[in-house]
Amino acid sequence: MPPAKTAFVCLPCRASYKQPHPGRYDGDRACPRCAKPLIHVGSAFAPPRRRDTAAWRTLSVLLHAGIRFHKSCCGGPGYRPRTLAEVRERMTYARRTGEPFAQALLRREVP
Repeated sequence: MPPAKTAFVCLPCRASYKQPHPGRYDGDRACPRCAKPLIHVGSAFAPPRRRDTAAWRTLSVLLHAGIRFHKSCCGGPGYRPRTLAEVRERMTYARRTGEPFAQALLRREVP
């Protein structure tokens, strides 16, 4: 049986690659196109189309906030904002309430 694979992303190239799970002693993985480091995003990741710049900007905000797309025990990774408007709404909520930014991004609805 082949090893399970997970997704890695290169933000400058807007590319996603499925590769075997990183081992304990594996080094950083490099993008085959630009040789910059790949970001491990998880096995439940579905990449946006390369031409969809707004979706890649939203993904960039999520990844820089430390949010990944790993499967939970009963399903997918849970809620993730898909548009910049949703990200802005949650950023405003986080500033107003003092809630950590990464936690506010994972809220399904903002009160």
